[in-house]
Amino acid sequence: MQTEFIVATTGPGLYEITREVTGWTTGSGLLTLFVRHTSCSLLVQENADPDVRRDLQGFLERIAPRADDPSMRWLRHTVEGPDDMPAHLRAALLPVSLSIPVAEGRPVLGTWQGIYLVEHRDAPHRRRVAAHLLP
Repeated sequence: MQTEFIVATTGPGLYEITREVTGWTTGSGLLTLFVRHTSCSLLVQENADPDVRRDLQGFLERIAPRADDPSMRWLRHTVEGPDDMPAHLRAALLPVSLSIPVAEGRPVLGTWQGIYLVEHRDAPHRRRVAAHLLP
């Protein structure tokens, strides 16, 4: 089985897609998710306390600040705006694909785990996540 999820983003942050993914999965097997962009990522992360998402976003901003930050003067790829190259750096550090077991029609996630698209760009985007479920 294959499908594609469209995730509308409004700027940097973690966008939970667990419900959409779970609604699509059936049976048992291995689910593969792959984001078809170079400036966002996929992540399995805690979905109970929103402070976790805020802290993770703050961490990403600290390790790869915007290109207009003085510490990022070394960047060459700036033609697409000050958020673009830092988005590529963040995407290079986080996964762009996930493999998740599926049992009885549900992704096998821990109690507090959710599936997220992590948007690294400032502008709204429509992100495409390819999904493949192998029996």
